[in-house]
Amino acid sequence: MKSKTQILIIDDEAPIRDVLSASLHDEGYQVATAPDGVAGINAINELSPGIVLLDIWMPGEIDGLEVLRRAKQANPGVQFIMMSGHGTIETAVKATKLGAWDFVEKPLSIDKISILISNILSFQSERDEKIALLNKLRKNIALVGDSSAMKDLKQLIARVAPSQSWVLITGENGTGKELVAQNIHYLSSRASRPFVAVNCAAIPSELVESELFGYEKGAFTGADKPKKGKFDYANGGTIFLDEIGDMSLEAQAKILRILQEKKLQRVGGTETIDIDVRVVAATNKDLEEQIKKGAFREDLFHRLNVVPIRVPSLRERIDDVPALVIHFGEQFARESGYTKKTFTDQAWERMRAYSWSGNVRELRNFVERLYILTSGDLIDVHDLKVAGLTDISVGGSTESSFRRARADFEKEFLLQKISENGGNISKTAEAIGLERSYLHRKIKSYGIEV
Repeated sequence: MKSKTQILIIDDEAPIRDVLSASLHDEGYQVATAPDGVAGINAINELSPGIVLLDIWMPGEIDGLEVLRRAKQANPGVQFIMMSGHGTIETAVKATKLGAWDFVEKPLSIDKISILISNILSFQSERDEKIALLNKLRKNIALVGDSSAMKDLKQLIARVAPSQSWVLITGENGTGKELVAQNIHYLSSRASRPFVAVNCAAIPSELVESELFGYEKGAFTGADKPKKGKFDYANGGTIFLDEIGDMSLEAQAKILRILQEKKLQRVGGTETIDIDVRVVAATNKDLEEQIKKGAFREDLFHRLNVVPIRVPSLRERIDDVPALVIHFGEQFARESGYTKKTFTDQAWERMRAYSWSGNVRELRNFVERLYILTSGDLIDVHDLKVAGLTDISVGGSTESSFRRARADFEKEFLLQKISENGGNISKTAEAIGLERSYLHRKIKSYGIEV
């Protein structure tokens, strides 16, 4: 790692540049030097060093503090060790506020500088590893699909995530509400802090306080040691309150108090603990309807519903089915060692025509069954039935049967008209009164070869 680390020394005293440069070369670092502030800024812009040793007092147009100020704005990832032969506490504080890593006095201690550089490299390594892990995680939780409904959802998440605003996510079961919550967290400034998911429906009302807020030793029978609560673990990060609509009124009152005060006391404790969490809640219920029924607190609803996000059902973004099938298939093949499968046009058509009442969760489970139960690499309609998609006519409803019949008719009609016009798409579009681009989309969706 040392051999890849570029260190820049900016100092107007040639002996100091020479001694530092030789010492750091001996330790295995790549070293460059600059004799003044202007040359130093040019070198930073040209070399993009990882670490800069910067003298504060230098003659010329700009001193070290001005170099630090300008360079930090343009190169926030570069770390600066400030050097001075007659520095003051005030100068050191100012340099730290401008973003310097540390401040050392002349005459310089090579050992101290070596330790500082080592600490910076450890910090940078941990930071880079964390960024790599976050990028990998963001890729793994990516929201799949390019339908207009998904584009709108992604744009809304991108706007909301950087803020600290609380979010209420609604949508049917299986639409991916927790995935949306994870995207909000990992695209926010809290990404390196914990994301803690809580299934509110699974916590009995009498255990809400101990589960969410923790308890002290001896708080009740069986509490033989203290335990942190979910809010403790989420401190500094995001707490995801899933199925908030299924929480009892008593439990709602307890959690509302904590959300309002942003403080908690563990069960059996006397210490008041400040909490800093972003709250993202989710439900598949109509909370405004629940309020009318007296089953949900209106004050809690307004506390949570700062930014409402509705996740569309799979039926509302049926064009995303192929992308989701491919995504889940590649994921399952990678994790379980199966060969990647391809699908016939008829198979794609049937999967698009299905209702998917269980939404994305149902689709994911279906793809997994397909990979387990089918031996071939090419999936056809028969294989869909083997994997459990027996009622292919969209839940067996009259509406679904009509939709499928209409699709079959459209395909046959287009095939006939394309044939009558000798395969010329422009002529066909004109003959049947469709825009050429729209006809192309139809041809593609039905898998028609022209």
